[in-house]
Amino acid sequence: MIPPEGRPMRNEAVPATNVPIHRGAVKMIRAVSDLLKTELPLAAGLCVFAGEVFALGRLPPLGEALLGFLVGFLLSGAAMISNDYFDLEVDRINHPERPLPSGRVSVREAAVLTGLFTVAGLIGAALLGAMALILAIAIWAVGLLYNWKLKESGLPGNMAVSFSVASTFVFGGLAVGRLGSGLVWTFGALAFLFDLGEEIAGGVMDAAGDALRSARSVARVHGRKAALGVTGGLFLTFVVVSVLPFFEGWMGMASFLLLLVADAAVAYLFLRLYGSKTPVEGRKRLRQLYLTMVLVVVAFIVNVVV
Repeated sequence: MIPPEGRPMRNEAVPATNVPIHRGAVKMIRAVSDLLKTELPLAAGLCVFAGEVFALGRLPPLGEALLGFLVGFLLSGAAMISNDYFDLEVDRINHPERPLPSGRVSVREAAVLTGLFTVAGLIGAALLGAMALILAIAIWAVGLLYNWKLKESGLPGNMAVSFSVASTFVFGGLAVGRLGSGLVWTFGALAFLFDLGEEIAGGVMDAAGDALRSARSVARVHGRKAALGVTGGLFLTFVVVSVLPFFEGWMGMASFLLLLVADAAVAYLFLRLYGSKTPVEGRKRLRQLYLTMVLVVVAFIVNVVV
């Protein structure tokens, strides 16, 4: 028997309308997470928090800790989203599975998300003070400029990204009113050197894709050997700078030994990177380097507060 007006009969089970809604929500969350490259904004927030801890020598007040983390996460997230917006045409060829070229997230949705993340991040920075807001605007502007114009410029673009990464530690020190902390500036310098080395090495692994947009990476302009040589020089400088806080009296023996372990890991992984035979293997080494430094930052936070 067919019920009138398409209504189910009294004894029929009514389909659960929330199932497709739930599935759609999960798909959207996954798409937005892919768009954000979530681990990178999380790392940015962690570095701001680390800057606060290093500046104070202890855990910051909860409000400052939460705001600092959120500012790092949100502004980094805004940069990740706008990066995919400006890379849309290249990603249609190189990475068609990405959220924008695959249609999982629309261009309009990406624009709205960029705006929301930017506004929320800057409001959070304003709550930490006028100087924090100025630095947050500078970080946001450099990220946008990189995505819009500097990505193809090679070394200037690499330095812009490294500036943004290094600034997270400085922002943390500023957020708690301890901008003069030597340990904060040292970690900012280490982050700059390390990330710049990674960026230049990444150009070696991405040389084929960079050719499609005529990017002037160090690897494309001067060759693989020269690019990895520059990376090696930056990592060597990283090792030298890393020991300075101990001799300046800014860290104890436990922290110094921890940095020595990190230096050894960086040297080992760089040698494996230099000897990599394929871009896939090289990217694997770069990821191992990145994860090593994240673990070092976490270990330093624990070492300071425990």
